[in-house]
Amino acid sequence: MLEAVNNIAELPLIPGKRYFTIGEVSDLCGVKPHVLRYWEQEFPQLKPTKRRGNRRYYQRQDVLMVRQIRALLYEQGFTICGARQHLSDDEAKEEPTNDVQLIRQLRMELEEVLYILNN
Repeated sequence: MLEAVNNIAELPLIPGKRYFTIGEVSDLCGVKPHVLRYWEQEFPQLKPTKRRGNRRYYQRQDVLMVRQIRALLYEQGFTICGARQHLSDDEAKEEPTNDVQLIRQLRMELEEVLYILNN
C-alpha cells in the first residue's frame, strides 16, 4: 500500500483546466493512449466526452479514475475483471477513494502555490 502512495506521488500534478486530450491524460497517468482507449471499453466508469471527429476530452474526474484503474492494475495486481468488480463495489459502497485522491492532489497543488508565493 505504501508503494501505491509513492507511485501516485510520482505522477505529475493535474493542471487546473477543464478538459484534457487523450495525449495529455496519457502523460498525466503514465499509460499509452491505446491503453486508455482499451480501458474505456472495459470500464463503464470511464466515459470521456467525445466531440467533433470522435475526439476524446477527459475531465478531472476521468483523469482520477484512470489513475485509480492504473493503481489497481499495475500496483495492486488486479486483473481487468477484478479491477472492474472492485470499482463496481466501490460505487455501491460509495467509498471516498476518488475523494482521497482529489484531496491529495489539491493539497500538493496548494503546497506548490505556497512555495511559489514564498519565493
